Amino acid sequence: MPDKRQPAGTIQNWTDKWVASVSDYSICAISVEGRILTWNPGGIAIHGYQPEEIIGQMLNILYTEDDRQKMAPEGGLETARRTGRHETEGWRVRKGGSTFWASDVITALRTEDGELACFVNIVRDITEKKAAHDAVLESERRFRMLVNGVTDYAIFMLSPDGVVTNWNSGARRIKGYVAEEIIGSHFSRFYMPEDAAAGLPQRGLTAAARDGRFEAEGWRVRKDGSRFWAHVVIDAIRDEEGTLAGFAKITRDITERTEANRVLEETRTALFQSQKMEAIGKLTGGVAHDFNNVLQVLRGNLELLENRHASDGWTRERLDKAIDAVERGAKLASQLLAFGRRQPLRPVVINLASAIRGMDDLLRRALGETIEVETVVAGGLWNTIVDIHQLENVILNLAINARDAMPDGGKLTMELANAMLDDQYVAGLPDVTAGQYVMLAVTDTGTGMRPDVLERAFDPFFTTKPEGVGTGLGLSMAYGFVKQSGGHTRIYSEIGHGTTVKIYLPRSTEKAVEPPAKPNVRLLGGTETILVVEDDLKVQSTVVDMLSGLGYSVLKANDAEQALTVIRSGIHIDLLFTDVVMPGTLRSPDMAAQAVQLLPRLKVLFTSGYTQNAIIHGGRLDQGVELLSKPYSREQLAYKIRQILGAASATDRSQDATLPAANAGTTGLRVLLVDDDLALLEATSELVKMLGHAPATTGSPEEALRWLRDEAFDVVVADLAIPDMSGVEFAEKAVQLQPALRVVFASGNEMPAAPALPFRWQALRKPYTLEELSNVLGSPAV
Repeated sequence: MPDKRQPAGTIQNWTDKWVASVSDYSICAISVEGRILTWNPGGIAIHGYQPEEIIGQMLNILYTEDDRQKMAPEGGLETARRTGRHETEGWRVRKGGSTFWASDVITALRTEDGELACFVNIVRDITEKKAAHDAVLESERRFRMLVNGVTDYAIFMLSPDGVVTNWNSGARRIKGYVAEEIIGSHFSRFYMPEDAAAGLPQRGLTAAARDGRFEAEGWRVRKDGSRFWAHVVIDAIRDEEGTLAGFAKITRDITERTEANRVLEETRTALFQSQKMEAIGKLTGGVAHDFNNVLQVLRGNLELLENRHASDGWTRERLDKAIDAVERGAKLASQLLAFGRRQPLRPVVINLASAIRGMDDLLRRALGETIEVETVVAGGLWNTIVDIHQLENVILNLAINARDAMPDGGKLTMELANAMLDDQYVAGLPDVTAGQYVMLAVTDTGTGMRPDVLERAFDPFFTTKPEGVGTGLGLSMAYGFVKQSGGHTRIYSEIGHGTTVKIYLPRSTEKAVEPPAKPNVRLLGGTETILVVEDDLKVQSTVVDMLSGLGYSVLKANDAEQALTVIRSGIHIDLLFTDVVMPGTLRSPDMAAQAVQLLPRLKVLFTSGYTQNAIIHGGRLDQGVELLSKPYSREQLAYKIRQILGAASATDRSQDATLPAANAGTTGLRVLLVDDDLALLEATSELVKMLGHAPATTGSPEEALRWLRDEAFDVVVADLAIPDMSGVEFAEKAVQLQPALRVVFASGNEMPAAPALPFRWQALRKPYTLEELSNVLGSPAV
């Protein structure tokens, strides 16, 4: 085959023709000594010299005088001789003396045996490119001057990871750091510690990277630790390929503007609300204190009458009802004290998860079958410090309010989660501290509240329910309790979409304890006869044993027909205790109706699980029906039966009495009673006598002190608020007269915080029972 390779001479000819035709580049050969040997059209176009004018001249003719003095041409040739190539940019001179910015490449050419033959010099005029580049540099310089000259805004750059890479004078003025202190640090150091811990800095970068821009306001920290309210913009910066190169961050201190707006728009409202709630709280707290004194008079006299007329069933029944009314009054007073933030709390460190879950059964029974109850607990729930029994009362009140807002049924959701209340959230809440909280949310799907109702929701006695339904104290009690516990409450509501009440309780970092056990309730039994109607024989056996253990005579039947057979036999029966859902054609309500016709004095108690049944409609019991929901405890069974049958007989009460016998724990103490309420004094005096002690009564602290100078007393019971002298001041003087004297402070309010008192004392909260009075007189003093 013929050789297709081109002859060397042909290639050389093509190269010579290309060099001779190029006008954009000056291409010339340079001798070893530095003289110009050849000259192409590009040399003519760029440098202005004709070949006959330039060939034979030294290369330095094309350089500026400054470069010639620095021996720049010779240096370039020497570098090319040593390394084979020299490339540079710089000013070059045309024939007329004008200059241009050149890209200059010198290449050394060698023979086959390695000897230097000559140099090739290629020059290109890049003046326009240089001008454009210089313009960019100048623009960047001016931009940097502009950015660095701005002092009202902190402008700086961040790396993709959030590290500060530059810093302007505005950043130095606003944040307090000089560039050397901050460049290389992560920008999260400007955030509040709790915000940084919650991940706010990274969320801002993530949003900017995703959306191109992130804008927010919040508290930021200066070098000296002071904080300011900042308006922040973070822009994502990307290169030509779209790769994230970093972020531009602009921060402005808008503290003064924000403060002014907040003062004008929020503080006025918050202050008015706070003053209103405080004033109402003082009023209701004072009313509750006086009301408790009245209740104490009533309760004391009722217990005196009950003790004297215990054998008369008719009288005892009415006394029991009167005492029940006093209990309801005491509960009302307790709610008022809760709103007024004056109730005695016993907070413990607790994790609310188990406590809230433990209320499911109670709530389902309280709300009825048409309300679905769901409990949601977030993982890693923090501990809090709270009086758990009072919190359970609050939750029950909120749940009942929710039930009333869902007359056709709905869903109640209780949610527990950790929460961070930041400075921005609490800015308009002068009595709320920023920090970590445990949040309890109670949400219903009910009717919701109008805005005007929502504004008054926490006001005591305010209610939208019909007259006689509720006291209007449920939400106000919750408000006062949460405030007294150091927390915060907020309501969110929308007409037709339901209501959410959020309770924030401060986080505790201490170890949680087990929930305090509820006080034991004395079981009251009886000797009446009860007919148990239950088709589940295991349940039936258990119930029979429970009732027999309480002293009752028990009959049993497996279904409604058997029950009627027993009733028709003529045997005496006091109470019919029957399951609602029974096998057979005869329904339990119909059986009960026939039984009452046969035995008109017969009392009926139904029991049921959670399924829809014949005695509950719309989530509510039918009128006049008594129900004990399954599962129930022995205590609940005993209480419910006694509630229906009434007080136990005198014989039963003597066997299981809750009142102490006379002289219990003491023998003839001399007790000095000091109170300006004369009716209360009289009732308390009689109670003290019943306990076997000798009382002396006076409404004057001066008279009491005169008696103490002349007579010996064992105990003094004094109200905290006595005319002309406080109870504490009186007690101090009394103990000076008789150092062995024991002091009991009796009040409708909680014992106030006081310095350590130099004598033995105890607190007795009004209204108190005879048992509580006996305990405080007969037990060791503090």
